[in-house]
Amino acid sequence: MSRRIKRMNPKPRSRDERDDSRPQQTRGAKKAGARPGGKPGGKPSRFAGERAERRGPERAERRPPKEAPERAAPEKPVEALLPTKVQTVKVSADENNMRVDRFLEARFPGLSFSHIQRVVRKGELRVDGKRVDSKDRLEEGQSVRIPPLKLDAPKVVGELSEAAQKTLKALKDMTIYEDDDVLVLNKPAGLAVQGGSGMTRHIDQMLEVMRDSKGQKPRLVHRIDRETSGCLLIAKTRFAASHLTGAFRSRSARKVYWALVPGLPKPKQGRISTFLAKEESEDDTIMRIAQHGDEGASHAVTYYAVVETAGNKLTWVSLKPVTGRTHQLRAHMEHIGHPIVGDPKYFNIENWQLPGGLQNRLHLLARRIVIPHPRGGVIDATAPLPPHMQQSWNLLGLDASRFDPIENAPEE
Repeated sequence: MSRRIKRMNPKPRSRDERDDSRPQQTRGAKKAGARPGGKPGGKPSRFAGERAERRGPERAERRPPKEAPERAAPEKPVEALLPTKVQTVKVSADENNMRVDRFLEARFPGLSFSHIQRVVRKGELRVDGKRVDSKDRLEEGQSVRIPPLKLDAPKVVGELSEAAQKTLKALKDMTIYEDDDVLVLNKPAGLAVQGGSGMTRHIDQMLEVMRDSKGQKPRLVHRIDRETSGCLLIAKTRFAASHLTGAFRSRSARKVYWALVPGLPKPKQGRISTFLAKEESEDDTIMRIAQHGDEGASHAVTYYAVVETAGNKLTWVSLKPVTGRTHQLRAHMEHIGHPIVGDPKYFNIENWQLPGGLQNRLHLLARRIVIPHPRGGVIDATAPLPPHMQQSWNLLGLDASRFDPIENAPEE
């Protein structure tokens, strides 16, 4: 299978786009006189004309717009956004390969999971005239028949039980950033975002304890894998859910991931462009490299950059996904011969031994998310290394405050 890796020749960034024009961090203060490039004598990144400022291990901020925008109009009741009669819509390019249930979630923020499952199970929703399952994937151009939709009766909000209070505290302990509209969590590795077979505890279920006086709970606007830790964005209002979902659909959100991989990727900075398709077996489901035109194949683009190496055995890489396909980063790094350390699905290097002291867990962190705030300005949140990755960084002598060259990778 051939590899498709392109060297990049990005456009230089303007002064307003450089990190040294950003406001002071709320966490991890910079040291006076510290060099932004990390180790002395290091070569500058090919992604940028100059280095960004050194930043601390954690950050969460809302950067204001250059000019104060007009106050957004009051949000419409979600009932006004739901179809009251049968309608037919076309699947857009950005919705290609999206699951049926997630398609409805994205189109109609606030619609309950149970209601989505019910209309699909009863066959009220049809794709090209045929019944579908909620987990089936949609293709660009398909016609989706959507029945009239309505909200479920809100649950009565009363005094929290002891178990609910513990759940609320756990969510607060995960919180990196919060305001009236938005919540950013530092999701720990091993905790799923949504429920599945035999799963009783997950983020979506935990958010039940945050229902407001109207019975509305915060909504997921994107997902990260169960074993991936780091930034997870939550909408606290219907208004925010609609705007944030639109930002992901239009690719206005910028995400940065950190990973530990074996060997040294060459070139040290590059672009991975492939088609990915789901491959299911009795025991597992993975994403395989596919060809354009293959059934269920979706285009996926990832930028990567080497940040620091530990000898020739392990490398810390920073990753910027342009698209948001299932297991995209994990499949792409395996495709170029450098699967992520501890990945149970994609790490398949024969006779490779994990260095002593490192835990055999997925070394992938959703490090940072930058996205326009629904009411103006920018949300910019950063998650610290999870304990098992911090242990690896310490053992390998990697400096987590080192300049990240992926900062200046192209956005498309």
